[in-house]
Amino acid sequence: MALKKLSTKRSRRDATEEGSSAASEFDSHRFRSAEHQQCFEAIKGWSFHRERCVQLRKDEYPDFQGEIARRHWAWLVTPMAKFDPEIVIEFYVNAWPTEEGVRDMRSWVRGHWVPFDADAIS
Repeated sequence: MALKKLSTKRSRRDATEEGSSAASEFDSHRFRSAEHQQCFEAIKGWSFHRERCVQLRKDEYPDFQGEIARRHWAWLVTPMAKFDPEIVIEFYVNAWPTEEGVRDMRSWVRGHWVPFDADAIS
């Protein structure tokens, strides 16, 4: 979902009214820009599909389970019991590129930068 560009043709009155209301409503602690906040408002009612939980018996796939144990990944393969959908949506809308062709591999969530590049994920 691409962020919509605002029209550059506006009357002086429209620009003044919109600028003052947008500036007062823009939450810079939660969003990178007013466009990101508008995108959040557009999709905040979307629903989530929960992660599918797969339970393996102790005798199933011993090599796979051994590798999970060796790497200490038990926490990684266990879905979270609870999450805040609003924070998840904030992450995704703020990860959306601000300029065409420019990809910043980090997102703004509740006043903090959250990197999601290959090094951060590793």
